[in-house]
Amino acid sequence: MTTPAPSASSAASPSAASPAAAVPPVVAVAYHSGFGHTAVLAEAVRDGAADAGATVHLVKVDEITEEQWDLLDAADAIVFGSPTYMGTASGAFHVFAEATSKRWATRAWQDKLAAGFTNSGSKSGDKLHTLQFFTVLAAQHGMHWVSLGLLPGWNSSTASENDLNRLGIFLGAGAQTDSDRGPDGVHKADIATADHLGRRVAAQAAVYAAGRAAVAA
Repeated sequence: MTTPAPSASSAASPSAASPAAAVPPVVAVAYHSGFGHTAVLAEAVRDGAADAGATVHLVKVDEITEEQWDLLDAADAIVFGSPTYMGTASGAFHVFAEATSKRWATRAWQDKLAAGFTNSGSKSGDKLHTLQFFTVLAAQHGMHWVSLGLLPGWNSSTASENDLNRLGIFLGAGAQTDSDRGPDGVHKADIATADHLGRRVAAQAAVYAAGRAAVAA
Protein backbone atom coordinates (compact mmCIF):
# COMPACT_ATOMS: atom_id res chain seq x y z
CA MET A 1 0.00 0.00 0.00
CA THR A 2 1.42 3.37 -1.04
CA THR A 3 0.58 6.77 0.40
CA PRO A 4 1.72 9.55 -1.95
CA ALA A 5 3.19 12.78 -0.72
CA PRO A 6 0.89 15.82 -0.60
CA SER A 7 0.71 17.47 -4.03
CA ALA A 8 2.96 20.44 -4.66
CA SER A 9 -0.06 22.58 -5.53
CA SER A 10 -1.51 22.10 -2.06
CA ALA A 11 1.68 23.17 -0.29
CA ALA A 12 1.61 26.90 0.29
CA SER A 13 3.96 27.26 3.24
CA PRO A 14 7.52 28.63 2.77
CA SER A 15 8.94 25.25 3.74
CA ALA A 16 7.20 23.70 0.75
CA ALA A 17 9.47 25.64 -1.57
CA SER A 18 12.68 24.69 0.22
CA PRO A 19 15.25 22.48 -1.54
CA ALA A 20 14.64 19.68 0.97
CA ALA A 21 10.98 19.53 -0.06
CA ALA A 22 11.58 19.87 -3.81
CA VAL A 23 11.75 16.11 -4.34
CA PRO A 24 9.58 14.18 -1.86
CA PRO A 25 11.57 11.43 -0.15
CA VAL A 26 10.39 7.84 -0.38
CA VAL A 27 9.93 5.94 2.87
CA ALA A 28 9.13 2.23 3.01
CA VAL A 29 7.72 0.58 6.13
CA ALA A 30 8.70 -3.11 6.13
CA TYR A 31 6.86 -4.86 8.92
CA HIS A 32 5.29 -8.03 10.24
CA SER A 33 2.24 -8.06 12.50
CA GLY A 34 1.13 -11.24 14.19
CA PHE A 35 -2.18 -10.12 15.67
CA GLY A 36 -2.67 -6.62 14.27
CA HIS A 37 -1.04 -4.50 16.98
CA THR A 38 2.16 -3.84 15.05
CA ALA A 39 0.10 -3.04 11.95
CA VAL A 40 -1.48 -0.17 13.89
CA LEU A 41 2.00 1.21 14.56
CA ALA A 42 3.04 0.69 10.93
CA GLU A 43 0.05 2.73 9.80
CA ALA A 44 0.95 5.48 12.29
CA VAL A 45 4.53 5.59 10.96
CA ARG A 46 3.08 5.78 7.44
CA ASP A 47 0.72 8.59 8.36
CA GLY A 48 3.44 10.61 10.08
CA ALA A 49 5.86 10.24 7.18
CA ALA A 50 3.17 11.11 4.62
CA ASP A 51 2.11 14.18 6.62
CA ALA A 52 5.77 15.25 6.61
CA GLY A 53 5.83 15.14 2.83
CA ALA A 54 7.09 11.66 1.98
CA THR A 55 5.75 9.10 -0.43
CA VAL A 56 5.24 6.00 1.73
CA HIS A 57 4.99 2.30 0.92
CA LEU A 58 3.64 -0.21 3.46
CA VAL A 59 5.21 -3.63 2.91
CA LYS A 60 4.05 -6.71 4.83
CA VAL A 61 7.25 -8.75 4.89
CA ASP A 62 5.45 -12.09 5.25
CA GLU A 63 3.60 -11.38 1.99
CA ILE A 64 6.33 -9.51 0.11
CA THR A 65 6.30 -9.61 -3.69
CA GLU A 66 9.07 -8.97 -6.20
CA GLU A 67 7.50 -5.60 -6.94
CA GLN A 68 7.68 -4.73 -3.25
CA TRP A 69 11.33 -5.77 -3.09
CA ASP A 70 11.84 -3.23 -5.85
CA LEU A 71 10.03 -0.60 -3.78
CA LEU A 72 12.40 -1.24 -0.87
CA ASP A 73 15.40 -0.99 -3.22
CA ALA A 74 14.20 2.39 -4.49
CA ALA A 75 13.30 3.89 -1.09
CA ASP A 76 15.37 6.58 0.59
CA ALA A 77 14.56 5.11 4.00
CA ILE A 78 13.28 1.79 5.31
CA VAL A 79 11.53 1.56 8.68
CA PHE A 80 11.55 -1.95 10.14
CA GLY A 81 8.70 -3.11 12.37
CA SER A 82 7.84 -6.30 14.23
CA PRO A 83 6.23 -7.52 17.41
CA THR A 84 8.66 -8.69 20.05
CA TYR A 85 8.25 -12.42 20.61
CA MET A 86 10.48 -14.26 23.08
CA GLY A 87 12.80 -11.27 23.31
CA THR A 88 13.37 -10.66 19.62
CA ALA A 89 11.63 -9.91 16.34
CA SER A 90 9.07 -12.40 15.08
CA GLY A 91 10.04 -15.48 13.11
CA ALA A 92 8.40 -14.02 10.00
CA PHE A 93 10.54 -10.91 10.26
CA HIS A 94 13.67 -13.02 10.72
CA VAL A 95 12.81 -14.88 7.51
CA PHE A 96 12.59 -11.52 5.74
CA ALA A 97 15.85 -10.35 7.30
CA GLU A 98 17.67 -13.43 6.03
CA ALA A 99 16.14 -12.93 2.59
CA THR A 100 17.70 -9.46 2.44
CA SER A 101 21.10 -11.16 2.11
CA LYS A 102 20.77 -10.82 -1.67
CA ARG A 103 20.67 -7.06 -1.16
CA TRP A 104 23.55 -7.30 1.30
CA ALA A 105 25.72 -8.99 -1.32
CA THR A 106 25.13 -6.25 -3.88
CA ARG A 107 25.07 -3.37 -1.32
CA ALA A 108 21.67 -2.39 -2.72
CA TRP A 109 20.68 -0.67 0.53
CA GLN A 110 24.05 0.96 1.22
CA ASP A 111 23.63 4.48 2.68
CA LYS A 112 19.85 4.36 2.94
CA LEU A 113 18.30 5.55 6.19
CA ALA A 114 16.80 3.03 8.61
CA ALA A 115 14.64 3.13 11.72
CA GLY A 116 12.45 0.75 13.69
CA PHE A 117 9.45 0.11 15.94
CA THR A 118 8.08 -2.78 17.97
CA ASN A 119 5.25 -3.81 20.29
CA SER A 120 5.01 -6.25 23.19
CA GLY A 121 2.58 -7.14 25.95
CA SER A 122 4.83 -6.00 28.79
CA LYS A 123 6.20 -2.57 29.61
CA SER A 124 9.69 -3.84 28.85
CA GLY A 125 9.17 -7.18 27.20
CA ASP A 126 12.80 -7.02 25.99
CA LYS A 127 11.69 -4.69 23.19
CA LEU A 128 15.14 -3.10 23.21
CA HIS A 129 16.63 -6.31 21.89
CA THR A 130 14.26 -6.24 18.89
CA LEU A 131 15.29 -2.67 18.11
CA GLN A 132 18.94 -3.63 18.50
CA PHE A 133 18.36 -6.49 16.06
CA PHE A 134 17.02 -3.93 13.58
CA THR A 135 20.09 -1.71 14.05
CA VAL A 136 22.45 -4.62 13.42
CA LEU A 137 20.47 -5.57 10.31
CA ALA A 138 20.74 -1.97 9.12
CA ALA A 139 24.47 -1.90 9.85
CA GLN A 140 24.96 -5.12 7.90
CA HIS A 141 23.51 -3.28 4.92
CA GLY A 142 25.56 -0.13 5.50
CA MET A 143 22.48 1.91 6.36
CA HIS A 144 22.32 4.98 8.63
CA TRP A 145 20.13 4.60 11.71
CA VAL A 146 17.59 7.28 12.67
CA SER A 147 16.76 7.22 16.37
CA LEU A 148 13.45 8.29 17.90
CA GLY A 149 14.76 11.73 18.85
CA LEU A 150 12.50 12.19 21.87
CA LEU A 151 13.20 12.63 25.55
CA PRO A 152 11.44 10.03 27.71
CA GLY A 153 7.94 10.73 28.96
CA TRP A 154 6.03 9.44 32.00
CA ASN A 155 9.09 9.58 34.25
CA SER A 156 8.14 12.14 36.87
CA SER A 157 5.33 12.85 39.31
CA THR A 158 3.87 15.43 36.92
CA ALA A 159 4.18 13.23 33.83
CA SER A 160 1.46 11.11 32.27
CA GLU A 161 1.12 7.76 30.56
CA ASN A 162 -0.23 9.79 27.65
CA ASP A 163 3.17 11.38 27.07
CA LEU A 164 5.05 10.78 23.85
CA ASN A 165 7.73 8.11 24.35
CA ARG A 166 6.01 7.04 27.56
CA LEU A 167 8.20 3.90 27.69
CA GLY A 168 11.42 5.91 27.53
CA ILE A 169 13.04 4.24 24.53
CA PHE A 170 15.63 6.16 22.52
CA LEU A 171 16.59 3.70 19.77
CA GLY A 172 13.17 3.55 18.08
CA ALA A 173 9.45 3.57 18.79
CA GLY A 174 8.22 1.09 21.37
CA ALA A 175 4.66 0.19 22.28
CA GLN A 176 3.03 -1.84 25.04
CA THR A 177 -0.40 -3.36 24.50
CA ASP A 178 -2.21 -5.46 27.10
CA SER A 179 -2.00 -9.09 26.04
CA ASP A 180 -5.77 -9.58 26.34
CA ARG A 181 -6.63 -6.68 24.02
CA GLY A 182 -6.83 -6.53 20.25
CA PRO A 183 -5.40 -3.93 17.87
CA ASP A 184 -7.88 -1.35 19.16
CA GLY A 185 -6.07 -1.59 22.50
CA VAL A 186 -2.80 -0.12 21.23
CA HIS A 187 -2.12 2.87 23.47
CA LYS A 188 -2.82 6.25 21.89
CA ALA A 189 0.49 7.61 23.16
CA ASP A 190 2.35 4.76 21.47
CA ILE A 191 0.50 5.45 18.22
CA ALA A 192 1.47 9.12 18.50
CA THR A 193 5.08 8.12 19.17
CA ALA A 194 5.10 5.96 16.04
CA ASP A 195 3.63 8.88 14.10
CA HIS A 196 6.49 11.02 15.41
CA LEU A 197 9.02 8.45 14.22
CA GLY A 198 7.50 8.54 10.73
CA ARG A 199 7.73 12.32 10.65
CA ARG A 200 11.32 12.27 11.85
CA VAL A 201 12.41 9.69 9.28
CA ALA A 202 10.70 11.62 6.48
CA ALA A 203 12.35 14.87 7.55
CA GLN A 204 15.79 13.28 7.74
CA ALA A 205 15.26 11.55 4.40
CA ALA A 206 14.34 14.88 2.81
CA VAL A 207 17.51 16.50 4.13
CA TYR A 208 19.56 13.53 3.00
CA ALA A 209 18.03 13.52 -0.49
CA ALA A 210 18.51 17.27 -0.85
CA GLY A 211 22.14 16.92 0.17
CA ARG A 212 22.72 14.19 -2.39
CA ALA A 213 21.10 16.35 -5.08
CA ALA A 214 23.25 19.33 -4.12
CA VAL A 215 26.43 17.28 -4.25
CA ALA A 216 25.47 15.83 -7.63
CA ALA A 217 24.65 19.28 -9.09
